[in-house]
Amino acid sequence: MDTLTQLAIDTIRLLSVDAVQKANAGHPGLPMGAAPMAYVLWQRHLRHNPKNPKWPNRDRFVLSAGHGSALLYSLLHLTGYDLALDELKAFRQWGSRTPGHPESFCTPGVETTTGPLGQGGANSVGMAMTERFLAARYNRPGHTIVDHMTYALLGDGDMMEGITHEAAALAGHWRLGKLIWLYDDNQVTLDGPASLHFSEDVGKRFEAYGWQVQKVAHGDTDVAAIDAALSAAKADPRPSLIMVRTTIGFGSPHKAGTSEAHGSPLGADEVKATKLALGWDPELQFHIPAEAGAHLSAVERGSKAEAEWQISYQAWASAHAELAEEWRLAGRGELPPGWDSALPTFTVKDEPATRVAGGKIMAALASKIPWLWGGDADLSCSTMTALPGLGDFALPAYSGRNIHYGVREHAMGAIANGMAYHGGVRSFTATFFVFSDYERPAIRLAAIAKLPVIFIFTHDSIGVGEDGPTHQPIEHLAALRAIPNLLVMRPADGNEAAECYRLALRRNDGPVAIILTRQKVPTLDRSKLAPASGVAQGAYVLSEATGGQPQVVLMGTGSEVATALAAQDKLQSQGIRARVVSLPCWELFLEQTPEYRDKVLPAGITARVSLEAASTLGWHRFVGDHGIALGLDRFGASGSGSVLLKQFGLTADHMVRAATSLLKA
Repeated sequence: MDTLTQLAIDTIRLLSVDAVQKANAGHPGLPMGAAPMAYVLWQRHLRHNPKNPKWPNRDRFVLSAGHGSALLYSLLHLTGYDLALDELKAFRQWGSRTPGHPESFCTPGVETTTGPLGQGGANSVGMAMTERFLAARYNRPGHTIVDHMTYALLGDGDMMEGITHEAAALAGHWRLGKLIWLYDDNQVTLDGPASLHFSEDVGKRFEAYGWQVQKVAHGDTDVAAIDAALSAAKADPRPSLIMVRTTIGFGSPHKAGTSEAHGSPLGADEVKATKLALGWDPELQFHIPAEAGAHLSAVERGSKAEAEWQISYQAWASAHAELAEEWRLAGRGELPPGWDSALPTFTVKDEPATRVAGGKIMAALASKIPWLWGGDADLSCSTMTALPGLGDFALPAYSGRNIHYGVREHAMGAIANGMAYHGGVRSFTATFFVFSDYERPAIRLAAIAKLPVIFIFTHDSIGVGEDGPTHQPIEHLAALRAIPNLLVMRPADGNEAAECYRLALRRNDGPVAIILTRQKVPTLDRSKLAPASGVAQGAYVLSEATGGQPQVVLMGTGSEVATALAAQDKLQSQGIRARVVSLPCWELFLEQTPEYRDKVLPAGITARVSLEAASTLGWHRFVGDHGIALGLDRFGASGSGSVLLKQFGLTADHMVRAATSLLKA
């Protein structure tokens, strides 16, 4: 290794060490051990432009081992991104652009929000898929505008997480040859040697998935071997895993190779000892030697690479104006003219399950939005989310818009997030609602990172019936509603479902979960009831009381809205005036003005009854201290859906009894 290369690598190492030490918190070990492979990748292979972090044809780099964020921040600063040295000095501090784990919306050049291990690796699969999909759609003979790599750096912890292997299996199945994972194989985790709990042959596992696997035995020093491995990986048609054996905390005289270097600062004395061992002045902090800084800057070559691409892009756009307009809209997260013009309208003669209505809605949207694509966890025949006539994402063309994830809900969610991170597409996933538990970590990260992913869940309640309690969601609505920045929508009929999808496609700053029934539901008669457009406010007065001011308010979501209407009729026959409120999206309703909320749920009407075939947790905010929330605070049972609803008290008669009891109190 030549002197300048060594100096540059040590600059990356020690800048990271100083950031962690000043914060007195963080993970110095990974940056110290992985610095050589990061240097080789960023210096010799990664095509990116620090002056335009959103250049569409840039290579993507994902730090799946997000605890090593100091490494990424050092690379971003040194290569020329808009990340000042003072930000590294404020590592992990309030208001800085260098949070403890990378956040895509916070720091220029950070592609994904990582930290929970395995998520970033799966995100990178979604990115690589999107590159192939966009290349198939937009590249034309003589015009190649989509052609880039996706790289990810993973650690031992990533390799242990199940999501990594779900995603890797898919990447191998689809032969995503533009995906390369660098594995920081340092054999140390937070609790000690990885041998305490990790002894599998990782390379053989990935070979079984269909990946190219290479090993670099001396990753601490052998930059030539790392360089050669990356070149070989780029030339292989398969996804590639490069296993780089490193020493965690490399350079630290007393902590290198131990778990002490993993998740805690080295300590002031050890930092000085490390600098001495590497031939640096121990008193210098956040020092960047001028020659190393100049060597590491990627501004000139990055700007040149993008300028060359722009020439190609302009030639393509001139030759294919319609495609160029489509590219522009998709890249900006906009929607094409008339995108919702084909949405179906359902009549009172229709009684589709909302999953069936949802399938018709998705088909209509996909016909107008060419960059809408997604898939399901081996359930498209039940979720009804297959896009008819639009093909499957598969070799050799990658142009199909239906993705078959197999039974891999966790990876599915994170891969869809990766598509959103990449940009230029809108992604969706679908599975049974009870399996949202398997997808929830990815949903949470989508909400944190403000990703416009649509998560579709069908079979939404004990209405599933005979499959029994293992397949009947109870607490799942409450669990999703607890996630900030996630809109949870449970439409009452096909027309409310259409409004939910319309809102979901318009949202660009966060995910949406759409919850749909397996069982048939009646289409509400909008000639007598309020229009479904009220969904946009989250809650609306669906049916007003007749004969005067309402005495009681009945509320419901999804399939229970029709039940509330039936209860209204029964109460009316008893001379009791009831208002029915459809409340398909709590989050949107809570965003409305106090005046609107009070108009829908007047403070003066304390007799309130809610009905939802799920946990009652959270309904107190709408029924108040004097209302009654009817739901299910226990697991379900096997039996037909109609019998279960009756046995568990989720009927119009039960709503009537609850309402009359409140009025008598």
